[in-house]
Amino acid sequence: MRTLNVREIALDLIDAVEKSGSYSNLMLNNAIEKNNISGRDTALLTEITYGTIQRKLTLDFYLAPFLKKKPELWVHNLLRLSLYQMVYLDKVPERAVIHEAVDIAKKRGHKGISGMVNGVLRSIQREGVPDTKSIKDDAERISIETSHPLWLVKRWMKAYGKEKTEAMCQHNLTAPEQTVRVNAMKMTRDEAVSVLKEEGFDASPSDVSPYAIRLMKGNAARSTLYKNGAISIQDESSMLVAPVVGAKPGQRILDMCSAPGGKTAHLAEQMNGEGRIDALDIHAHKLKLVTQNADRLALSNIHIQKQDARKAGELFAEETFDAILVDAPCSGLGVIRRKPDLKYAKTEQDLDNLQRIQLAILDAAVPLLKKQGVLVYSTCTVDKEENEGTVNVFLSNHPEFEPVPLEQISIKPEQTMIQVFPDDFGGDGFFISKFRKKENS
Repeated sequence: MRTLNVREIALDLIDAVEKSGSYSNLMLNNAIEKNNISGRDTALLTEITYGTIQRKLTLDFYLAPFLKKKPELWVHNLLRLSLYQMVYLDKVPERAVIHEAVDIAKKRGHKGISGMVNGVLRSIQREGVPDTKSIKDDAERISIETSHPLWLVKRWMKAYGKEKTEAMCQHNLTAPEQTVRVNAMKMTRDEAVSVLKEEGFDASPSDVSPYAIRLMKGNAARSTLYKNGAISIQDESSMLVAPVVGAKPGQRILDMCSAPGGKTAHLAEQMNGEGRIDALDIHAHKLKLVTQNADRLALSNIHIQKQDARKAGELFAEETFDAILVDAPCSGLGVIRRKPDLKYAKTEQDLDNLQRIQLAILDAAVPLLKKQGVLVYSTCTVDKEENEGTVNVFLSNHPEFEPVPLEQISIKPEQTMIQVFPDDFGGDGFFISKFRKKENS
């Protein structure tokens, strides 16, 4: 069996993402394991795969003047992959990139294709790429420069203005830092930082969450603390959600959309392993991740069931829960840095459909919550209609609920809902809101 080099593997991954809509992060991890890639090659494969997908619209703008007609998909992706390296990677000589691209074209195609690939890349090497400053329309320029679909840029500009939209789009092109959450049942954050430093990690406490540690280098999954259940890998923004629920030892909590289980585990840790959390999800394969997470952290008070959250009332009696978390299915537009292909896959129609599902889940939560109980609604998106729009419709339909200030979030404690943007402090885009069921409802 012929061994593929890193650029051929990257091309296969990019082709598969384009054809099947599979998530690049999952496919990349599988490719690294399957091909036994390690060290510097892992870093290069990650860089050129994510980078090419991340910058696809920009690369197409650069390629357009040099293409007489649109090539077949794998050839187009080979040109994108090669041009990404020529434009964005300083350490790879252009002649080496072109030579490798021609070799791959010969292996996979015929002489005509390899000649075309060679001609296009050498023309770009001589003439340079076109300047995006020639684009006069702001939305179109931001779309091309940051490789975000034009409909999405226009939608964000309408909601947040040009400057915020451009800052967010630019930030979405950067690599996310790894952050971990300390399991307060096992140790303090300061103790965890010390242990991580002893193991060679560049670790420092976060200003955003009292449970968060930032890692500038090293893979936390290889640390002894991770293996021992003292830390979990989780984004800082995501860590803000569970404390807002205010779960206490002995309470009964419902997590309606629990997979992959990061927030479920955080809730259980805050309850000191006492009381009960019912964790639901519609996907059985994703619930395995919740189970694995709970087992690694030795959390025995999480009870998992496969169920569509909209039908949660079939499992539980009315007024069963002290608090309910709805970390709702959403467009995911706050995690584009981690899943760059996601921005090309979504449509405005998708967002409208999602809001109907979000409202149906919130409606299903209402009868299950005790009077004076707390309902928290969160998403990992930055779409205003999915977030504020959903909250406003819910409160309009349910006058028995009142918004509650997010006292647990120190960055904006006076608000009853908060939108975190990717460029705020480097975390994922996230939305959190909180309601209380009135006593006389």
